[in-house]
Amino acid sequence: MTVVAQGLARVRDRIVRAATAVGRDPAEVRLIAVSKTKPASAIREAYAAGQRDFGENYAQELAQKAEELSDLTELRWHFIGHLQTNKARFVVRVAHMVHTVDGPSLARELGKRTAKEGREPLPVLVEVNVGGEPQKHGATAMDLKDVLASVDAEPSLLVRGLMTMPPSDFESARRAFEALGSLRALHGGPKRLPELSMGMSDDLEIAVACGATLVRVGTAIFGGR
Repeated sequence: MTVVAQGLARVRDRIVRAATAVGRDPAEVRLIAVSKTKPASAIREAYAAGQRDFGENYAQELAQKAEELSDLTELRWHFIGHLQTNKARFVVRVAHMVHTVDGPSLARELGKRTAKEGREPLPVLVEVNVGGEPQKHGATAMDLKDVLASVDAEPSLLVRGLMTMPPSDFESARRAFEALGSLRALHGGPKRLPELSMGMSDDLEIAVACGATLVRVGTAIFGGR
């Protein structure tokens, strides 16, 4: 078993134990292996170990890796970094889901680019800066309604849920995850917004306990950068 495969096995076990501890079905939680800055060879190792969902933070790096790994036909790319509107064209060609729609202008650009590609509707999540941290991206809780409406206005986009980047300490992270769940309840609940993308290497157990359906884990799988 490779080092990457060992990391995957450990993270999958953590997800199972975290879900079981709060009475959730572990199958409700999908692991996104965050492969930013990692070589294509590491992604191939994870793919060989059964991983199918991979997260990238940079548009051009995503486009390059998607081309290099195009033979892996079941691979699903998730864009999880801040996305500038002028880079949207790189993402819509290959992304299975975009986790970081943070305003109407990006929603409009993604909608336009997706329609131009002639692909099926692109699933997106709205990123919410629930902690109001100035150094982080994301819509405010006050703006969330308008951002969701801007996604709904684009026929080529499909809103699937919410995403957040929490503070680094565990108690603040828990409050952020709980707040995201509360915002989902206020804006249509799981029927409208089935996905909650939250939780990373250090805090995935807290995220799963708070209802995460997508956890984004890089270091615990691939090692440090």
